Amino acid sequence: MIINLIRFAFLAAILLFWQILSPAYKMEFFISTPADIFHSFWGSVQDGSLFYHAGITSIEALGGFALGSAIGMTLGLMLGRFETLAKILDPFLMGFYSLPKAALAPLFILWFGIGLDMKIYLAASIVFFLVFLNTFTGVRNVSREQISILRLMGATERHLITKVVIPSAVTWVFAGLRLSVPYALIGAIVGEIIAANRGLGFLLAHATGEFDTAGTFAALFAIMILALLLNVSVNAIEKALLPWKTVEAEREITV
Repeated sequence: MIINLIRFAFLAAILLFWQILSPAYKMEFFISTPADIFHSFWGSVQDGSLFYHAGITSIEALGGFALGSAIGMTLGLMLGRFETLAKILDPFLMGFYSLPKAALAPLFILWFGIGLDMKIYLAASIVFFLVFLNTFTGVRNVSREQISILRLMGATERHLITKVVIPSAVTWVFAGLRLSVPYALIGAIVGEIIAANRGLGFLLAHATGEFDTAGTFAALFAIMILALLLNVSVNAIEKALLPWKTVEAEREITV
């Protein structure tokens, strides 16, 4: 309770100083004011445009998140279990991983056009590596002694994967999923900024093109809210699937 009050007071102090200092130093064109930003944000809420554009961005981000996560987990599990294949593909994967994914946007436009598909695939290309690397690391960190013992007891590869590997790596997988949520949104926003006529990225680019600083900050605020909602959703799913982690965290706080 006290921490929340301190957070609220800190935020109120920032907004108050912003509201006072911006007009005093004639900086409205560059940083606007909280009042003007709220007016622009609330106006887009009232006319429904914010929900429409946020819905488009959400579809793109969630689609990219789901596609990239599914491929990343599958390939991470497969390469984690087959070390020789992992060594063969390692330089190719790392080379593609090192490439800034925003640089792929023009190529994706040529391949998939400027519709929803392009933004979904761009977001998926970013999410894929975060989930893949965490899944791969989690699979490789499974106890080799435990696997050897289970093999001696007659366990098949299917038994090892379903009973040992996946349960042991699931914490790593969710770490990758949490990290990839904002990057899925980044992929969607970048695609919208480059080529789109709808979505929060489009709102951001449109407001910037019209030198509407308040509208630009309002679009950024909407993107931040959407990112927080997506993060909360992933955390809720993790708590539902991994209830023991919540218990462990509460014990650490108590200690």
